[in-house]
Amino acid sequence: MAVAPTEASVVPVPSQRRLHRRRGLGDYLTQFGLPLLALGLLGFAGWYVWKTRVIARDPPPPIAPARSPFAATLAAAGVVEAQTENIAVGSATPGVVVQVFVTVGDAVEPATPLFRLDERELQGELAVKRAAVLQSKSELLRLEAEPRKEKIPVLIAQVNEAQSAVVREADALRRSEETFARKVTTEQELIARREALAAAQANLERSQADLNLLKSGSWEYDRDVSRAGVAKAESEVAKIEMELDRLTVRSLVAGRVLQVNVRPGEFVGTPPGQPLVILGNVDRLHVRVDIDEFDIARFDSKAQASAVPRGSLQERYPLKFVRVEPFVVPKKSLTGDNTERVDTRVLQVIYECDPAGRPPLFVGQQLEVFIEAAAN
Repeated sequence: MAVAPTEASVVPVPSQRRLHRRRGLGDYLTQFGLPLLALGLLGFAGWYVWKTRVIARDPPPPIAPARSPFAATLAAAGVVEAQTENIAVGSATPGVVVQVFVTVGDAVEPATPLFRLDERELQGELAVKRAAVLQSKSELLRLEAEPRKEKIPVLIAQVNEAQSAVVREADALRRSEETFARKVTTEQELIARREALAAAQANLERSQADLNLLKSGSWEYDRDVSRAGVAKAESEVAKIEMELDRLTVRSLVAGRVLQVNVRPGEFVGTPPGQPLVILGNVDRLHVRVDIDEFDIARFDSKAQASAVPRGSLQERYPLKFVRVEPFVVPKKSLTGDNTERVDTRVLQVIYECDPAGRPPLFVGQQLEVFIEAAAN
């Protein structure tokens, strides 16, 4: 038989207690605020990713490239050089530089001194050679002044003495012959007198020959030898003076000093490690243009050409054709393009450039050169 539950025995269910609890502010925030905050953060993240995305753009270059004024163009790189080309001056002899006479920018004429080397050693050799010249000239004067008048009386006295000896020996021989005829002296004594007379006569002939030789003066061929010795000594002096003059390096052309790479106290060799002084005539400038060997067929010396300096693209310099150097050489003045190869060969063309009325150009400056070419 079922027993009906009593009021004291009924246990309340927990869920039923929650349903009947009054909801507070925290419950609303947890139920609605957190999802809204999550949606907001999600939207902010999407917006931030969109704003900070990498955008691929094609911005203009910092400096616009040079543009050709011709419809069909042969482009090349050029280098400004002096009208006389860049003349690298060196020293023909090694030595220590003691004085530099010029600075960069100075105008020079032919024979203008540039710098001078130490010359003390050559000055000592020059003094020795000049003394040798004086000695050779004195020897020649001595030969040309022969005979010396003070020597003639001496030789005349020797001749007279020899004549007296001949007379004396002849008289002694005569007496010996008389005594030998009377059998007073021996034949041996007679022979000795004859030999003594012959010796006296030979001594007389020698003394007379010495006198004649002295009176005739010096031999012509001896004077020629002495003159040749004087000429040789003078030539050696001239050689030392020439070497001294070479120690002062001078300009051979008129122009302007473009660079000075030597200082007093430096030792220069032959050849030097670098050009000591660079000269050039910059009254009118030339541009050496390197045309790639693949573009040689398109080149026309009569076509118009212009140049644009790097960094100043708004300036354009007209060029005038001067000459072609008909020897294709390996390219040296690279432009920095990573497509260039050092084994590329180029034809060098020389143009004349007159920067009058425009910003000046400087030797060694690189230019972008455009030459009108026939349309393909």
